[in-house]
Amino acid sequence: MRLRLPVRGPAALKVVAAAGAAAAPVRFVWGGPSELPRAPLRPPWAPVLELQSGAVLFSPNAICQFFFLCRGEEPTDLSTQWLEWEATELQPAVAAALYTRLVLGRRAAEAVQTLREPLAHIEQSLARTGAAFLAGDTPSVADVVVWGTLFPIVQEESSLPGELQALRAWFQNMTLSEACRDAADTVLMPKALLEFKSYLQKQPPPCVAMQRAASNEPEEEEGSERALTEDEIAAAADAWARGAAALPKPWQPQKPVLPVEGMRNVLITSALPYVNNVPHLGNIIGCVLSADTFARYCRLRNWNTLYVCGTDEYGTATETKAVEEGLTPQEICDKYNAIHADIYRWFDISFDCFGRTTTPSQTTIAQDIFQRLLARGFLLQDTVEQLRCEGCQRFLADRFVEGTCPFCNYEEARGDQCDKCGKLINAVELKSPQCKLCRGVPVVKPTQHLFLDLPKLEQRLEAWLEQSWATGDWTANARYITRSWIRDGLKPRCITRDLKWGTPVPLDGFRDKVFYVWFDAPIGYLSITANYTNQWERWWKNPQQVELYNFMAKDNVPFHSVIFPCSLLGADDNYTLVNHLIATEYLNYEDGKFSKSRGVGVFGDMAKDTGIPADIWRFYLLYLRPEGQDSAFSWSDLMLKNNSELLNNLGNFINRAGMFVCKFFGGTVPSMLLTPDDKRLLARVTLELRQYHQLLEKVRIRDALRCILSISRHGNQYIQVNEPWKRIKGDEKERQRAGTVTGVAVNMASLLAVMLQPYMPSISLAIQGQLCIPADCFILSHDFTCTLPPGHRVGTVSPLFQKLENDRVEALRRRFGGGQAKQAPPAPETLVALTDPQRLQELTQEVARQGNHVRQLKANKAEKAQIDVEVAKLLELKKQLALAEGKSPEAPGPKGKQKK
Repeated sequence: MRLRLPVRGPAALKVVAAAGAAAAPVRFVWGGPSELPRAPLRPPWAPVLELQSGAVLFSPNAICQFFFLCRGEEPTDLSTQWLEWEATELQPAVAAALYTRLVLGRRAAEAVQTLREPLAHIEQSLARTGAAFLAGDTPSVADVVVWGTLFPIVQEESSLPGELQALRAWFQNMTLSEACRDAADTVLMPKALLEFKSYLQKQPPPCVAMQRAASNEPEEEEGSERALTEDEIAAAADAWARGAAALPKPWQPQKPVLPVEGMRNVLITSALPYVNNVPHLGNIIGCVLSADTFARYCRLRNWNTLYVCGTDEYGTATETKAVEEGLTPQEICDKYNAIHADIYRWFDISFDCFGRTTTPSQTTIAQDIFQRLLARGFLLQDTVEQLRCEGCQRFLADRFVEGTCPFCNYEEARGDQCDKCGKLINAVELKSPQCKLCRGVPVVKPTQHLFLDLPKLEQRLEAWLEQSWATGDWTANARYITRSWIRDGLKPRCITRDLKWGTPVPLDGFRDKVFYVWFDAPIGYLSITANYTNQWERWWKNPQQVELYNFMAKDNVPFHSVIFPCSLLGADDNYTLVNHLIATEYLNYEDGKFSKSRGVGVFGDMAKDTGIPADIWRFYLLYLRPEGQDSAFSWSDLMLKNNSELLNNLGNFINRAGMFVCKFFGGTVPSMLLTPDDKRLLARVTLELRQYHQLLEKVRIRDALRCILSISRHGNQYIQVNEPWKRIKGDEKERQRAGTVTGVAVNMASLLAVMLQPYMPSISLAIQGQLCIPADCFILSHDFTCTLPPGHRVGTVSPLFQKLENDRVEALRRRFGGGQAKQAPPAPETLVALTDPQRLQELTQEVARQGNHVRQLKANKAEKAQIDVEVAKLLELKKQLALAEGKSPEAPGPKGKQKK
């Protein structure tokens, strides 16, 4: 093995330490970035491990893990969790700290202070477990990787806060270990940091997302904002001055959309919804809405984007539904495909093509993949025991068998997968099985079937996964679920079923069978594209030019990360495999689960009957998108977010900005004379805009939405502090100031219209119409520019959102509550007594004044005791304001992510 490293770069430290700790037989080759093999998405300072097989590893963490695997140390769930935390949480924080230390020239202690949250996380974990190391009583790859990331900024345990005793002891033990000490000497820290400084100076400043809780509290309660540099302020003012001419021109692809040489070609799929099931809100956010938001963002970036989806229509469920409704399976599919299409149309899902799997193209492509697998020896024949219901006179599809899970004893496990533990199972393994159709007890009968030989494909799969994980963005749950499959060892997987409604198997002896849905269904992505364009292979057999994003809920991960990739790898026809697998957790409904039969929860065909606009549903579902853990839909929270974030924050700012132009300046954007405070605001908005980009590029859709709300919150504070409605009545200088504030504010509203488009397309279009934003300005760049210059005429401005009243929301809660609806407690009298509009206005102004006072104290670095007193006053005012607005008066919960 040969490990090529850039000249003493920080990333080299952990791979050199891992090589030493694992006693890996590797030869170091030091060389500048220009001498290293090229790879997309690889920073020029990243190390490269060249294996004897010819394979190349580009990810530092993958290289470290490979070294430990070579000495026989398998990763544990805990060490894997630490590696993912290091990559997603610690690395960005350390990058910001290094920038603070090297580029901004701050003191080491100040740089370490920016790491207080990740350091506290390590401290709490070590203290809770009582272990000497992160994943147990002996050092693991996790210890080496986390130490290697921290050492460039910490270097000595004395640099760590004194109260972090467990962390200091761990860091000292690691630093004194032979492997880490030799690595530090070999890489020549801290001298290498000075060489790394030149690289950092050429990069945009790192902007670590503030871990905001899901509340409406202003930013002064969520931790102090990162200080702006003079260079950032000057750059923001310069970008503003360049105006709309500096924006790239929006690019319109030809129809049909095909890959274009030299462009970023993005292919997006969302999991194919099963045709018989009307999707509920959890289904919608888990796949089609999340994918739509990202697809819209990609188009705003001028990326050549194709978004395909459709209904999955084959299988026993369709046959059974047809019998129930007295229709043929095809008629059932036609009926429900139209229902799905209508629901997604109402939710404004921007598919390039929404198709279906019951097409000749599906048969042709699926059978071709099958034949290629057969010819290459990746299929097996075997007799299997299968459950047959004598009452129904049929072999039972897996999903029509229910029983107790053999792994976790969950009593409602399906015949193909347990929803509780997530393991895939064979129906005959279920304890106490029952036929879901007639509730009879099925019997086991033998039948011949074909199997995909997953063990034979395992080595190819692992090599591909290693490359995909190193260069792509897979959500943590997708990686974890995939690893658990591979760790347990792959087994042959049956790909045929004794059914009539499906893609026929083109092999003698099996022509009375059809393909199993999870071999057949993912091929629907290809066949739907083939029905969209006869040049579909330019998307699906073009991994050199195409990036593939798969969106789904976590229960679909194994089929997209193991079974379908194995089918394509085995077919060996240059197929495009997934680069980025984006899986959500589950969205629950109030205190339970969605259930159509029990009338619990909102389903897609019901949402439009509530009278709540589609964009409000989109906003709320994306606001609570279950990205890292399960979340729950709540009617009271929907009302709260609509009335606070949309009506009082976002809508209030955009409406005021536009109204000031109309009321004070005759509908024409006034001239602007920027002050230093205005330029600082431009820089602050630019930081939020760049954070929005960083998050969406990583498909952290929910977190990016917070950046939009933060910008509008900055805008409201800007207007409130500068009071243009008063200044317009003053002398010439005051009127000029009113014009500047109004002009900057309406340009912030213009920027928000573009940033909102992926989330709330109808609202975005309404803002564009009201402000007469030129179509050429509907493009996303990384700079906040003046797109509505002095002299620009705006249109008629009107409110964007309406208040949701408590009575209406309670009626909807009862309507969709089924058997689990709860009687809402009577509202406290104070909620009614304090809703006087004048009092509401007074409290709003008092909160704004006190918030400004707290910010000023922090800016002046006042004594902590004095700040605490004023913050307490601010919290009390906010409680009173919450009561006046009819909200819950409880204090907000702890900020940031909860440590597990």
